[in-house]
Amino acid sequence: MDIAGKKAIVFGGTSGIGLATAKQLAAQGAEVIAISRNPDKAGDVPAGITLKACDVRDKAALEKLFAECAPFDILVSSATGGSRSAGPFLDMDMDAFQSSFDKLWGYANIIRFGAEHLTENGAIVVVSGTPARNPKPGQISLSAVGSAVEALVRGLANEIAPRRINVMSPGFIDTPIVDLKGKDREDLYSNITASHAVKRAGTAEEAAKGIMFLIENDFVTGTTVDVDGGWLLA
Repeated sequence: MDIAGKKAIVFGGTSGIGLATAKQLAAQGAEVIAISRNPDKAGDVPAGITLKACDVRDKAALEKLFAECAPFDILVSSATGGSRSAGPFLDMDMDAFQSSFDKLWGYANIIRFGAEHLTENGAIVVVSGTPARNPKPGQISLSAVGSAVEALVRGLANEIAPRRINVMSPGFIDTPIVDLKGKDREDLYSNITASHAVKRAGTAEEAAKGIMFLIENDFVTGTTVDVDGGWLLA
């Protein structure tokens, strides 16, 4: 896919991996609509990016948004959909565990209502996470949700062809979702990646390049690309 002149919608596009993806798409000449529940957190954005507000759990709002933006060529989501639970499963609050699946429902809504407005040779990319296939202790909810996301994409690839759909699965990425500052932040990154081949957190820009590959390569569909610094090998 030649990205120049294409229209792209990026959910979760106002921070972290989503914002980095929106910027890379715009830099290659795409018209980008970056969407989140709170677009103001994006700050100043480059020319070519328009900010809009929408909650991926609101099906009516999504249908209205897609109809207004149609047609488009690229659909990306890194939106979490809501809160995420962590910790040992046998100690877990089950309401919190269930709420973690808002990410899956959000992706399902985006694909269900967005794919019909995608151009024939368009591309969809959603973001999973390495815990889907190699969870660390306390990551059972991330693993369960990520596995469901990847299974959804594999099942949909034939169904929506010739449109393409793929997953980018990041490892530990340095994004605003981590609230720690200074040495506490550095120590967290160092400790969690100590057993990885690349002993540091990835950047949002590095993860976004994985998404860009999946958008641009017309011979890739129904698969997961890992940008994880060797997490799966640890």
